[in-house]
Amino acid sequence: MTDEQIEYPDFAKVEMRAGRIRKVEEFPRARTPSYKVLVDFGPEVGERWSSMQAASDYRAEDLLDTLVVGVVNMPEKNIAGFKSQALILGVPAEDGGLSLLRPDRGAQPGGRVY
Repeated sequence: MTDEQIEYPDFAKVEMRAGRIRKVEEFPRARTPSYKVLVDFGPEVGERWSSMQAASDYRAEDLLDTLVVGVVNMPEKNIAGFKSQALILGVPAEDGGLSLLRPDRGAQPGGRVY
């Protein structure tokens, strides 16, 4: 745990939303095993591309049409010549890999995390 505390207005600045993965592409130029994913974040945000360091832990076909949580209000980041427009969230898994944050009861794309 960190000693630094934030106030709710600081947390509210981070726009985290549920999104549905619509397309998964290999990303061999990335330094770590990654995919390029197109995520539908609903009508308010639209579709965004993201680089996702998940190729060691998830098969592309298993990610397609699944829900994830992403940050949508950060500036684009150039990753090996690819413009990543959202940050897909995950945590370390028990085996040291990646465990994606996913709504467990389903969610509407665009649903905001509060």
